[in-house]
Amino acid sequence: MARGTGGHHRTDRTYRVVNRLGAVVLRLWGVRLRGRGLENLPAAGPVVLASNHTGFLDFVLVGWAARERGRLVRFMSKASVFELPLVGRAMRAMGHVPVERWAGASAYRRARRLVADGEAVGVFPEATISRSFRVKALKPGAAGLALHGARVTGAPVPLVPCVVWGGHRLLTVDGRRTLRRGVVVDVVVGEALLPVEGESVHDLTMRLRTALEDLLDDAVAHYPQEPASDADRWWVHADRGGTAPDVATGAALDAAALQRIGAPPS
Repeated sequence: MARGTGGHHRTDRTYRVVNRLGAVVLRLWGVRLRGRGLENLPAAGPVVLASNHTGFLDFVLVGWAARERGRLVRFMSKASVFELPLVGRAMRAMGHVPVERWAGASAYRRARRLVADGEAVGVFPEATISRSFRVKALKPGAAGLALHGARVTGAPVPLVPCVVWGGHRLLTVDGRRTLRRGVVVDVVVGEALLPVEGESVHDLTMRLRTALEDLLDDAVAHYPQEPASDADRWWVHADRGGTAPDVATGAALDAAALQRIGAPPS
């Protein structure tokens, strides 16, 4: 198997076809994709790519950035997505990894094998979309994958932070979306975090959260577009004149949403 370039020949072919279709849709939608720091994503070898999560299209947008570096990312995604007609078939055909909300151990075993095989594995460590559009508390899975990969391969496995800003304007939770053309979406990739000897999963997770917060602040500061009207301020943080909920309110909304579907609090 080719390491880091995708030895999954059938899934890679499907992935590239879906990529082309997705690119056409984004182009017709008038989305203006911009990438920054893409050179921070290794072009080959095992890597864990960890992104913030503000909208339903994040995996498409992060995947676009990775493709600019010649990488096909195998994303870990909640299992319910794989139950959707057509979408689920495409996700499986592309080699993505379904994660059961209450039984994710098998998914992480599969992700570990992918890392050991030199693949790029994509993780959204916040687990669910952030209603505040800020970085929430992170689950330890991304850091755990990088540390386990280092033990298996005998070499550091880069944990690469990445943020998307603007993607939530296209489609996010609670039916919020922007239908107008010309929306700018920025994907910013930060410098790789290399686990140090003896570092715990907790400590690496905290380093990842700091990196994501710094990248997001930078992406927001350099974003070129403003709300078109008062009604369009929903996607902007409150400290920049928007009406997005603060972190505490966003967490309360997240908890309420989980309660509605009968899930235990995270």
